[in-house]
Amino acid sequence: MAILSLSACAEADGASEVFKPNYRGVETRLLQGDLVQFNVSMTGARTPADVDNYAECAAAQYAVIRDFGFARHLRTNLKQEGGVWRADAVYTISPSLPRGLRTIDAEVVVANCKANGIPTV
Repeated sequence: MAILSLSACAEADGASEVFKPNYRGVETRLLQGDLVQFNVSMTGARTPADVDNYAECAAAQYAVIRDFGFARHLRTNLKQEGGVWRADAVYTISPSLPRGLRTIDAEVVVANCKANGIPTV
């Protein structure tokens, strides 16, 4: 009986819903030097973290394309309107590990994005 009761709770709170993201594209803009802005949009995000991950994947692929091994997250502005999530994220890219707390190894992140079905630039 306890198992039936728990599964009913999971269905009631939406935990059993299938994640079906629709990645709607990335716009990339070089701001200056190593500073790059990524505007991404998607539908079907479960949480803001899904949109953040999409932007991070775009930043990582951009760094790889430009022969830079690393990126550092500076900021992300998120908004949701009419079921569409949008993120405006800014990263620096660099050939060596930058200082800061939110750094990413671009090749590792790109591989993780591909493994999780998140498109890159």
